[in-house]
Amino acid sequence: MNHITTGEIGEAIAADFLERQGYKILVCRYRCKIGEIDIIAKRKNTLVFVEVKTRRTTAFGRPSEAVNLRKQQKIISTALCYLNEKRELSAACRFDIVEILLAGSRTECNHIVNAFGR
Repeated sequence: MNHITTGEIGEAIAADFLERQGYKILVCRYRCKIGEIDIIAKRKNTLVFVEVKTRRTTAFGRPSEAVNLRKQQKIISTALCYLNEKRELSAACRFDIVEILLAGSRTECNHIVNAFGR
């Protein structure tokens, strides 16, 4: 399984997980000129921008550790594009990370709420 397939599987697992937690998935793989956001969801009155990180092993650390400051800034800028596009600049929003660990036949899902932001 290559890293693209691993990522796609992780995003599908994360979307299913979030739906089971009461989130409404609005967009998967939102793209603009600045970057991409894996999942944009809504829960109650809050827009949630979700970065999904999937790994098959923790040999190089937890999946969420790959969301460094530069990646966070890119996600925030991409979210601003979405908010501008949808004319929702005053919407309450937050940035979450969903870690997916595909360990053999076992799948681990860890949701980090409000993982980063301004």
